[in-house]
Amino acid sequence: MSQSIQRAAEVLEFVSVAPRTQLEVAEHLGVHRSTGLRILHTLTECGLTRRHADGRYGVGYRLAGLAAIAVEQFDLSALARPYLVGLGAECSHTVHLAALEDSAIVYVDKIEQPGMVRLYSQVGQKVCLHTAGVAKAILAHLPAEQADALLDTADFARHTDTTITTRERYRAELARVVERGWAVDDGEYEDYVNCIAMPVRDHAGRVMAAVSVTALKARATLDDLDLLRPRLAEVTTHISEELGWRT
Repeated sequence: MSQSIQRAAEVLEFVSVAPRTQLEVAEHLGVHRSTGLRILHTLTECGLTRRHADGRYGVGYRLAGLAAIAVEQFDLSALARPYLVGLGAECSHTVHLAALEDSAIVYVDKIEQPGMVRLYSQVGQKVCLHTAGVAKAILAHLPAEQADALLDTADFARHTDTTITTRERYRAELARVVERGWAVDDGEYEDYVNCIAMPVRDHAGRVMAAVSVTALKARATLDDLDLLRPRLAEVTTHISEELGWRT
């Protein structure tokens, strides 16, 4: 990458977080103030940055418009699939990708391994909100009002001895998910299946999907699946980065 393009990209990322002064931009790039100003002028002429009344520079209207158009080009399942396939091949378990769509959470991809018992889940199927690990991983990070609206559709029916059957207990579980960074399904829908799940973030840092590793308990306990957490974290981070998220 040419130095000028790299610097322009760094400036765009820098001012997208918060408006910056010319001096702040120059110091961030490690260049003379005049160099930073020259880059800002060029980006502003292109509409990618704009000068505020107080002299600071922020994101330009053209960049915001381009971003809105570009989002339509991203297909979550297509971006995520290579990572899901790789994870499935490594762990030999079923890998799910679920996403928030309007007023439901649905499975958008499922990677199964040859010769393994097929699980009930299907691509396009709504997730059971009060049992699925992917649902917990998403709901735990949604604004309270949005999460409550989704939970209004959950019946909290008991499926197994470990099913969470009250909203209060479920809310407590979501708090634990936020605290530790991952969710589990401890045989809550089918008592012989368990999983761990982690959230996926979009370009704005919002949780909009989740990836889970699901296994028959006879093949892997929750403790066994817990050993896969570092790899699952890598996968969800890579997918989030593909969607534009930056730490």
